[in-house]
Formats: sequence, structure tokens, C-alpha cells
Amino acid sequence: MDEIASLLRQAKTIAVVGVSDKPDRASHGVARYLIDTGSYEVFLVNPLLSELFGQKVYAALSDIPVPIDIVDVFRKTSDLPEVFAEAEAIGAKNIWLQLGLEDEGLAAHARNMGIGVVMNRCLKVDHAAFIG
Repeated sequence: MDEIASLLRQAKTIAVVGVSDKPDRASHGVARYLIDTGSYEVFLVNPLLSELFGQKVYAALSDIPVPIDIVDVFRKTSDLPEVFAEAEAIGAKNIWLQLGLEDEGLAAHARNMGIGVVMNRCLKVDHAAFIG
């Protein structure tokens, strides 16, 4: 738990991959929460959207013009290899897999590459619990 709290305190930039414009989706609520906290510079990623919450939505992680501390992933399990590869290619420091997402093989590879991995946890819940 100390590692997660430390990660959330040190991070400055978060990319929400798979953000939805549908208010009933978890990615929508988490992205809105992260933006509203003002704790982070939040980048939204979804190739099907161009704007959300008055912000530009990027088609891919590689389109974001700044280094990313946490890649917060809201994609189906079969999309994880692509997301991990793109996160590694842009030099992301950490990958955060939301509730229900886990892949030990990809996580082990990422860790071997120096990328931190959090799996099966909600960033919004942990932020509220540790940072408030």
C-alpha cells in the first residue's frame, strides 16, 4: 500500500487509455475525478473521440506530447499486449490496470523493462483513500 500511495503522490501526468464519453462507464468517472482533483495533468486516449470534458482526446499514447508517469488502462484483456507495448515505446513510468485486468506475463516483462505495474485496482478509489 505504501508503494501505491507513493506512486500517486509522485505522479504528475496520467494518461487514461480507453476513456469513454458515456457517463455510465467507469473510465468516464475516473477521468472526470482525476481532472477535477487538480492533482495531475490528465491526458485522455481513445481513437474514436476528439474531445471530452473540454479537453483534446488523443488517438494513441504516442500522440501525447509529454512524458507519462501513469498509463491508466480501461481496455479489454486482449488489448493489453498492444497497450503495454505502446506504454513501453513512449517510456511510460507505470502502467495501472483497472479492476478486473491482470496479466502476470505482461507485468513481469514491463517490470523487467523498469516500468512499474499495478493490476486489478481502481486508481480513483486508491487516490481517494491515500491522497484524499
